[in-house]
Amino acid sequence: MAALLAVLALTATACGNPLEGGAEGGSTGEIVIGSSDVGESLLLAQIYAGALRNAGAENVIVRPPVGGREVVVKALQDKSLSVVPDYSGNLLRYFDKNTEATRPADVYAELQRKVPDRFAVLDQAPAEDKDVLVVRKELADAGVRTFSDLGARCQDLVFGGPGQWSDRWKEKIKKLYGCEFKEIRTTDTGGPVTVAALRSGEIQVADLFSTSSSIETNGFVPLVDDKQMFPAQNIVPLVAKGTLSERETLALNRLSAVLTTDKLTDLNVEFTSEKRNPSDIAEDFLRENGLAT
Repeated sequence: MAALLAVLALTATACGNPLEGGAEGGSTGEIVIGSSDVGESLLLAQIYAGALRNAGAENVIVRPPVGGREVVVKALQDKSLSVVPDYSGNLLRYFDKNTEATRPADVYAELQRKVPDRFAVLDQAPAEDKDVLVVRKELADAGVRTFSDLGARCQDLVFGGPGQWSDRWKEKIKKLYGCEFKEIRTTDTGGPVTVAALRSGEIQVADLFSTSSSIETNGFVPLVDDKQMFPAQNIVPLVAKGTLSERETLALNRLSAVLTTDKLTDLNVEFTSEKRNPSDIAEDFLRENGLAT
């Protein structure tokens, strides 16, 4: 609740008091773009803003990161935010924790059904940023290229990943692939601790994110999730209904159509490794993809 109050205080000066209904966007008010506290989300917010401005919107504001999904959804609900970038699988799980959908089309179709009436999800992008299991080249060269290949070797391998791995995936990977790791270690959530542990050989299998620049940089090999254990995580705009015009909606759909996983990975490299300003990255991306004015 404290985080939500901070969001409301931040937006009040520009948008009026959202609790009094003065924060509606679209053609009559400001379009307020938010993001989670993840760097990729902030970068996508800047790209969304540029696409909307290039489509003629003159009232676009990008807010600083506002926190996790619960805070973001509440801010969309009261229209202190108009639109945020999100991930289809995690968003669906937020609205329906019992979902079994994993494939991109199934996840998106179910998300459209489950999202509350006050919200809308626009077109999803081909781009995904999802969990992926990776190994070092030596293990891949020894024949481990898929999760099914991994299953027969798990008893000899140490896994490293986020603290919630055991609760979320331990039984699932056992059921689908017969995989029971020799040991499960908590490293971090797709970050430098996990990367260092895999690079040193302290662990042999790691959970990273599919757009992480560290995969290619370190020569790690992502394994094919051949039975779709991990749900799709396509980039999708989540919108507060009534805050975007038809033209503005079309602009974000056109953007999503050209955003691929490879392009998103390159954008992350520019942001995290090259330390470029996200607004400059967004401007270049939109121009290079024919979305600039």
